[in-house]
Amino acid sequence: MNLLERSELMAKDLVEIRRDLHQHPELSFQEARTASIAAREMKTLGLKIKTGVAKTGIVADLENGKGPTICLRADMDALPIEEDNEHDFISQNPGVMHACGHDGHVATLIGAARLLTEDKHSGSLPKGSVRFIFQPSEECADEHGLSGAMRMVQEGVMENVDAVVGLHIGGALPSGKLFFSSGPIMAGAQEVTVKITGKSSHAALPNSGIDALVLAAQGIVTAQQGVSRQLSPMDSGVLTFGTIRGGTASNVLADTVILEGTIRFFSEEVHRKLKNHISSSFHMLETLGAKISIKFGSHYLPVINNTEITDRLRIASTEILEEADILPLSPMMFAEDFSFFSSEVPGSFFWLGAALPQPRMHHSTNFDFDETCLPIGAASLASGAIELLRELR
Repeated sequence: MNLLERSELMAKDLVEIRRDLHQHPELSFQEARTASIAAREMKTLGLKIKTGVAKTGIVADLENGKGPTICLRADMDALPIEEDNEHDFISQNPGVMHACGHDGHVATLIGAARLLTEDKHSGSLPKGSVRFIFQPSEECADEHGLSGAMRMVQEGVMENVDAVVGLHIGGALPSGKLFFSSGPIMAGAQEVTVKITGKSSHAALPNSGIDALVLAAQGIVTAQQGVSRQLSPMDSGVLTFGTIRGGTASNVLADTVILEGTIRFFSEEVHRKLKNHISSSFHMLETLGAKISIKFGSHYLPVINNTEITDRLRIASTEILEEADILPLSPMMFAEDFSFFSSEVPGSFFWLGAALPQPRMHHSTNFDFDETCLPIGAASLASGAIELLRELR
């Protein structure tokens, strides 16, 4: 049997793991139960494990003699969303939901660990080591501005690793397909907060005050124009303001407005241009009497797939799927902190199609995916690790 056929034998178990995790989702850096399940599975396989990595993460090593070390990663955290689904395994934690497929990521990595451990015992696994990372907090950073991947890198998880691989379940991508591309595939991201301070007055006497709300609107329009007029049409960049808060009454000029937004980019040059334009767009309001404060939060790097690693993963996938089921991946503006792993060592991040007949969007209250993709995910991770162990010498 090939890897996929062997993985299909675990399908029922992988679905059970996924559904158990789905019923008990945990927010970022709170994934204690999820981590305990991953640790239990790794211990059952006889792997060398570390717990409490980056607060709640798990690292498990499958050692098989001298050779390269390949890292396979899955993220574990859920989102602060109230689930609105009708299936019989909905979240039991009010206001918390696996709305991005991380429950499936954990299940597929457990499956890959089982397959590779079986190969070690049968003597068919190439020499080297495979490191399984169950990462906390992909969805957000902590009070120090650090995501789970950032913390794991700081704690040395990537030391002596030769390549890193991750996958993401795609709730809107055709089920049963794998999607690969080299180069930039997911955007870098940074949060921005702008505070505009004016001067309140009676709404009937606007000349006596400085209207922070009007100035905020002017700043937003100017900043948005910069995306289309200061970036080259060949570059990709996004600026979105998602919240605006200000004012106390309908007949009082707002003296303070706070804007919160995000920028997305594929290169540091575009990142720099976006930040500079936001700063100039709002600081120009100071000539009209406003006081401006701009704070940029910590940022995620773009995910840039290494060509050699991506090509090897694509080749490995042909051992489990037909060529027609292996497709190119278009770059997307979503952010992913896998980028901090792949900035340390060569890496590649690919997508696993898992759309239901009526696809569900990520981060929505009714997100779900086709669970028949789980064995494919496990087999694709395992086959990629085997190919890289064989070739990276």
